[in-house]
Amino acid sequence: MNHPTYSETLLQLAQADPRLVVMTAENRAAIRDLPDVLDARFVDVGICEQTMVGMAAGLALRGRTPVCHALAAFLTMRAFEFVRTDVGIGRLPVKLVGGVAGFLSEANGPTHQAVEDVALMRGVPGMQVFCPADEADLVTGLPYILASEHPVYIRHTALPAAIDHDPDFQIGRAEVVFEGSDIAILTYGVLFREAWLASRMLRAEGISVRLLNLRTLKPVDAEAILLAAQDTDLLVTVEDHFLTGGLFSIVSELLVRYRVAADVLPLALSERWFQPGLLADVLSYEGFDAGKLADLIMARWHRRN
Repeated sequence: MNHPTYSETLLQLAQADPRLVVMTAENRAAIRDLPDVLDARFVDVGICEQTMVGMAAGLALRGRTPVCHALAAFLTMRAFEFVRTDVGIGRLPVKLVGGVAGFLSEANGPTHQAVEDVALMRGVPGMQVFCPADEADLVTGLPYILASEHPVYIRHTALPAAIDHDPDFQIGRAEVVFEGSDIAILTYGVLFREAWLASRMLRAEGISVRLLNLRTLKPVDAEAILLAAQDTDLLVTVEDHFLTGGLFSIVSELLVRYRVAADVLPLALSERWFQPGLLADVLSYEGFDAGKLADLIMARWHRRN
């Protein structure tokens, strides 16, 4: 299904809302066609992520809706104090768009890998976290994200869509892609396609698999996660993030809070950054391509049964 690009959608929303200001810290890859159109409402601060976030907070205090773009590693880490103090404490509606987060930084080494970004951003009170599966999912959710009164961290992606996503987007509600009663796979972002393919492989083997595209990790769809824990025999979390602070932590916190017992298989990076390479090679080497995910899940399933 054809869909507008992120840049086209952002431009349409900016043209409809004069309060919207597009900002970047010399990271124009996704918005390179906007400067000439938006003119004074496009601001490039150079490689100064802290300055950009501080400026965005000031603009938000004056009724604007700043949409800030930078590499995710630097937006969430170099500028973290400014995000927390200037934006977070005031709960200002600044939107933070992190480029090449997780495995999307592929050929970059640890200095440019954002695999702790979800942990950092969800730790800021009032911050919402949106991790779309692909560009179509991003475009579907963008109007609702920009309309949110909260600050929002967005993991940007331009990946092609694996499926036609549910157009009924709601912040805090997961997209149920498959229903199932044996295994529930919970995922977000770049690994959605691999989880979707792995789910199909497992279903072809006669295993009933539920697949959730969580879309937003904060607020997260607690009801969908808890139902999956109660209705299936195995929960699997799949993410291109450190084990600590991401989806596995979110699920664990929910299970403890609501006193729900579940068998959980976390598939994430544990205590190390990933080996740089092209995305397909990274997925294969690190064990996150569809075939390897299916094998790991199948092995755990057989040990249970």
